[in-house]
Amino acid sequence: MTASLERFRELLAIPTVSFADESQVDRSAFERFAEALERLYPLVHERLELEIVAGYSRLYRWPGSTDEQPLVLMAHQDVVPVVDEEWQTPPFDPTVLGDGADAAIHARGAIDDKGALVAILEAVEALLTDGFTPERDVYLAFGHNEETAGDGAGAMVDRLAERGVRPGLVLDEGGAVVEGVIPGVTVPTAMVGVAERGIMTLVLTAREDGGHASTPPRTPATARLARAIVRLHRHPFPVRLVPPVRAMLATLAPHVPQPLRAVFSHTGLTAPLLVRAFGALGPEMRAIVRTTAVVTQLSGAPGENVLATRARAAVNVRLLTGDTIDEATARVRRVIADPGVDIEVRRGSEPSPVSPWRGETWQRIARAVGEALGTDVVTTPYLQLGASDSRWFTRISDHVYRFTPFHLTRAEREALHAHDERIRIDVWHRGIGFYRALLEAS
Repeated sequence: MTASLERFRELLAIPTVSFADESQVDRSAFERFAEALERLYPLVHERLELEIVAGYSRLYRWPGSTDEQPLVLMAHQDVVPVVDEEWQTPPFDPTVLGDGADAAIHARGAIDDKGALVAILEAVEALLTDGFTPERDVYLAFGHNEETAGDGAGAMVDRLAERGVRPGLVLDEGGAVVEGVIPGVTVPTAMVGVAERGIMTLVLTAREDGGHASTPPRTPATARLARAIVRLHRHPFPVRLVPPVRAMLATLAPHVPQPLRAVFSHTGLTAPLLVRAFGALGPEMRAIVRTTAVVTQLSGAPGENVLATRARAAVNVRLLTGDTIDEATARVRRVIADPGVDIEVRRGSEPSPVSPWRGETWQRIARAVGEALGTDVVTTPYLQLGASDSRWFTRISDHVYRFTPFHLTRAEREALHAHDERIRIDVWHRGIGFYRALLEAS
């Protein structure tokens, strides 16, 4: 195996798992991860300035010829929890399966997001070895709790804001190089997120006096909650084409046959047709044309023979560009139409601003894609479906993008946050090349 792959495997083996309940976090894992980074990438830690922020987040500065409009490359150290028995290989014992171009490393974090973090460090270490000095300052921002609170990234932004740093380009995890996602598009596409949906958690609570389950009331709290959930499910948010999605379709129009080319090129006329079609093409396509709301947690009585005094449901809401927390909450209240069900916003962040998909900054990303990932890859704007640490950086930069430079199959994308997360080794090496090309252009 190559030395770079061995370094990757060592870092994947460290279980830097985030939990919403921070008392469950193994802090020693993050300390071991920090020690390994410093040992495996000696030039990075000799020549770049390093600050530890909010306990474990790592903010590096690589001085360039100018400190104007620096480049920020982001990734996060933490990974989501695992269910060991669901994996075909141990999730924190990185294992290579397959041969040739199909050889892949299986481990939690292989894609999300140690794949990017280690690829960035490999590119920087190699450039330092070659004696390279960037034209602009470069920052590496590696948060430690993206999967939960994300306040490590927020604290790093606070530090940069205090110093008046205004990045000219911020790049975090996001869309990948994909094929077959958009109907009619047969060329590989680099899906670069120019915006991301907002995120919030609503808690629905139905209450009653409680008592013995042998004498239930006509409409117990659990039934009232269930009715609210069904109403929410049967009345989804309206569909619409937002500007990043229209831009994606316009970019891809030259690469699809007629009549789709005309449909993609004239979204002012064809939007009603497109949103209906996207709604029938699976979860990913539905999610780019509407705010989504799904119940993810339920709780009721503490015992099987006890009436619940409080029946609760947590609703995960992802806000489409242009929607707001207040508007979405008001709509959920109207749809449920039951004053006996309380609705509380537990946490939330609004959809991000939309970054430009034209101009020199955008072209720097596109050129790096062509140089490292293939001249046949079409770089297109995209609406990022999940939340990322990049949302914090929109406070100090107008050019925030979300792109993971790996060519991923549908099965590989579906393994994110699930079992058997993996990345093909050739794909990961090409990702290192992307970061190197972007750094050399910066």
